[in-house]
Amino acid sequence: MKSKKISNTTLILCNVCGKEIKLNNGILKEDVFEASKEWGFFSNRDLEVHHFNICESCYENMIENFKIPVTIMDKREVL
Repeated sequence: MKSKKISNTTLILCNVCGKEIKLNNGILKEDVFEASKEWGFFSNRDLEVHHFNICESCYENMIENFKIPVTIMDKREVL
């Protein structure tokens, strides 16, 4: 995850397009897809940990090209 601190505002950057996603006092001003992957044995990335953020626009572009569509479920309650 790439981020930088400017006074009281932290900016999170989309790893695909570089767009700045604003956080103000720890509150996201827009949502992002946040991923973390711990690579295990039998991969080319043994024991590496990858973190990245994707803005909503880049996420839509990415899933549009999936051969098997993402599974989408509606939540009824937010905790």
